[in-house]
Amino acid sequence: MHDTILYNSVYRFDDDVLVNPHALGAPTGQNPVLHFRYTPGARTFRHYMRSFDYTRERGRPA
Repeated sequence: MHDTILYNSVYRFDDDVLVNPHALGAPTGQNPVLHFRYTPGARTFRHYMRSFDYTRERGRPA
């Protein structure tokens, strides 16, 4: 158990998504950026889009 928040930055551009997984203890610039493109039947793009949509649905105006 720990109290560290683990997260990814997710950026969507039409049928492309960039995911920047933030590794604990590493500066942002030392973490990879993963590029996924929508392909029918592929699961990784849909997985990150569900996460992205989940976050947007729970957002509120600033």
